[in-house]
Amino acid sequence: MSDDNTPADSKLTSSKRRWAAEGKFLTGRIARPETERLPPGQHLVKNWPVLDLGQQPVISTETWRLEVRGLVETPLTLTWANFQAIEQSTKVSDIHCVTTWSRYDNKWKGVSTRDLLDLAMPKQEAAYVMLTSYDGYTTNLPLADFAAEDAILVTSWEGLPLTPDHGGPMRLVVPHLYFWKSAKWLRRIELMPEDEAGFWEKNGYHMYGDPWREQRYSDD
Repeated sequence: MSDDNTPADSKLTSSKRRWAAEGKFLTGRIARPETERLPPGQHLVKNWPVLDLGQQPVISTETWRLEVRGLVETPLTLTWANFQAIEQSTKVSDIHCVTTWSRYDNKWKGVSTRDLLDLAMPKQEAAYVMLTSYDGYTTNLPLADFAAEDAILVTSWEGLPLTPDHGGPMRLVVPHLYFWKSAKWLRRIELMPEDEAGFWEKNGYHMYGDPWREQRYSDD
């Protein structure tokens, strides 16, 4: 399941208590009142539009791997079976795309990012995450946002396996940021001490991407 032995339960419990005591992964409200649910400049859709860099990699679950590297106590290389063996979570959240569409009440199943971090155990100096996808796409975000309560590594949407056009077999979903931060076809998660720009961030998009502040572009 990993390059090193999986940490003992007592060590994982200690890391959870330390994170809670430090308030390390507190990122503000998750639930919003209905009047604040749709960010400015967005419109609702009932379908799920498909956006990518022009190519959709074909990834079988037999060859799929997820790496967790960088500033972690326990680097991980997970097979599909390893990933499925981690505690599975179900979450419901809205998604907001920088191209101005939003979709309410998406039902997800997969692995909570917090549960994955419990296995990898971030080092104290870890502050940011770089995500790398199978198509070469990259995007960055603060570790606290990656570890938000409703952030999830998704393998199922609306009760069905996540389709390749939406990032299957597995993608990240971080509902409180614009959806370009939720990398499709996720292959590698690297924890870093400082922020670095990913693909769209190098091409004029905002480094953070808060929909409620309309942080679409670098000068927003």
